[in-house]
Amino acid sequence: MSDMESSLQEAMQIEGAIGVALVDYTSGMALGTLGSSKDFDLTIAAAGNTDVVRAKLRTLEMLKLKDTIEDILITLGGQYHVIRPLTSRNTQGLFLYLVLSRTRANLAMARHKLKSIEEELQM
Repeated sequence: MSDMESSLQEAMQIEGAIGVALVDYTSGMALGTLGSSKDFDLTIAAAGNTDVVRAKLRTLEMLKLKDTIEDILITLGGQYHVIRPLTSRNTQGLFLYLVLSRTRANLAMARHKLKSIEEELQM
């Protein structure tokens, strides 16, 4: 079991990690962040991605798909953005948002590690 702070720290150890946030997609508020830079405001990006999560959840509902989202991947020229909605009873309504340097990250390994962080996270 990991708390939020240690989970965020663990996510920042993923090769190529630029920043990570734990976000409440019902309010759009980042509950915790690590990383960021003067060129990239993680809090604004995290809040903006709540719309992405909400839209995808609405789409699943409209399509009457009885499935869950493992993760949402957004690829930019220089970055990967991985959004992982959390599914355990005590973390519903939250998602992990990980920003990776595209040149330094191994996307498959990052997704695998983010899944294991999710499984250990306790709120």
